[in-house]
Amino acid sequence: MKRKYIILAILLLSTIIYSCKKNAVQEISMPVSGAQLKYFNFALNSPVVNFYAGNTKVTAASSTTGVESGTTGVAFASVYPSTNAYSILAPGTYDFMAQRPSTATADPNLVIATLNKQVAEGKNYSIYLSGLYNTTTKKTDVFVVDDVLPAIDTSGAYVRFVHASYNANPFDLVLKNTTSLVETTVATNVAYKSASNFAKVPQGVYDLILRYTGTATNIVIRTAVSVTKSNTYSFSLRGDITLPYTGTAVNRPFIDNTPNR
Repeated sequence: MKRKYIILAILLLSTIIYSCKKNAVQEISMPVSGAQLKYFNFALNSPVVNFYAGNTKVTAASSTTGVESGTTGVAFASVYPSTNAYSILAPGTYDFMAQRPSTATADPNLVIATLNKQVAEGKNYSIYLSGLYNTTTKKTDVFVVDDVLPAIDTSGAYVRFVHASYNANPFDLVLKNTTSLVETTVATNVAYKSASNFAKVPQGVYDLILRYTGTATNIVIRTAVSVTKSNTYSFSLRGDITLPYTGTAVNRPFIDNTPNR
């Protein structure tokens, strides 16, 4: 009888330990708390900057010395975080600033753009530097879009268009499947400093085509972009629309592909 009770006690203890371990794993996998943000430096001729939320630096390269790098930060055509992730920030209202590094040779600590924005718990946002950096006023445009991410969908992907080219008219975004050659319009009449809603598309490889609203002429094209189901993408236009989109000019019109998730 004593042996029977010992065995039962061991089984009960094992069950409790297993339950504790199981609960611990579930807690680790819980969503991260806070507002989530991405930062884009798409302002033509912009210098390297770091982004701040009030006095808190929210984008920066790691430092092993405690001294800020004068050259490392978010350069033109760069995104932070660059992967399909967001940085986390406590909910609240902030003055978001794009600021030159304190140790930069030119214009240390200079703020080139400021945006006041309230960010909420569990919400996602993208902040864009845009326009043309003015070398006299040393300022540039900035805007924010709310990233209303759809639920993860294993049957397809979601895409949207963000217009960050200051001298371009409103655009439609067309996706052309490179296998079937079928064209699908996923965004219409998107003006500068705005974004379309996310639209569901099948997994595939697409040419991204921008056309001025109501016209059939291709203005900007990016070929052979892979879109994978369960993922969410922002296709953002940057650059000077008066330049040809072909070639390697830094300021040419270009459709950036940044996964949101």
